[in-house]
Formats: sequence, C-alpha cells, structure tokens
Amino acid sequence: MTHNFGLHFTQELGNRFGSPTDSWPPSAEQVTPFFAIVVNALGTDDAARWFEAARSAHQRVVTAEQNRAHHFGFAHHLDVETEAHQEPTLPVVAAFEAMKALYEVTRRDSGVDVDVFFDCALRACSRDSGRPGSTPVAAAAPA
Repeated sequence: MTHNFGLHFTQELGNRFGSPTDSWPPSAEQVTPFFAIVVNALGTDDAARWFEAARSAHQRVVTAEQNRAHHFGFAHHLDVETEAHQEPTLPVVAAFEAMKALYEVTRRDSGVDVDVFFDCALRACSRDSGRPGSTPVAAAAPA
C-alpha cells in the first residue's frame, strides 16, 4: 500500500507543536511508528475509523478515572468500539496491538494528552484520502 501517512502525520505534529521538533512532547517520536502500523495494516479509511474509536475509548477511560469508577481499561474499550474481536485477522491484531502500545507510551508522557495525537492522525488520514484537512507546515528556507 502506498500512502504518505508518515509525512502527513509529521506535518500535523508540526502544525500542532511547531518547529523545531525538540519542542515536541517526548512521546511524539515514539508513537509515530505505531500510528503508521495501524494505517499500514488497515488502510487510511479504516485507520481513521479506528482513531475515532480510540478517541472514544480514551474518553471512557478518562471519565471513569475522573469519577473514580471501575473500568476495564483502554484495550477493552477499544475492542468494544472497533469490534476487533469479531474479526481477529492479522491486520486487525497488528492494528490493535499498535494502538495499545501507542496509548501506553503516551499515557506515560505528562506533556501531552493522547487525544492530541489522535487528532493529528485523523488529520493526516484526511490528507492521505484527499479529504480536506489542515494546511501543511511551511518548509524551512534553505540556508
């Protein structure tokens, strides 16, 4: 599958966090490959649906934690939102495990909420599919 998700995702991170990249949250570099795994496994359109589902799952976790209520964690909520258990194919399992990993990495970075990364990923998917997204970061002038 050919697409420019990695480039578009990096551009969206630049739109969100600015330049230079050393001002970005530490987890940005770590989670980028996991987002790419989801897109490579599922394709741009299905990955976008999964990123929306992950946002919902994350919100369920946050709400439960704020209310000090019992919950089954992000992986459970993601499974419910995506219905990944219905069709555990190799691409679905790869995407599911990548989502769990990027979520755990981001939750350990106090400088960013994982929802920001989901938003950047959704914008990158919309660029990849030709749907309107955000404007690319301006390229640096040559020295």
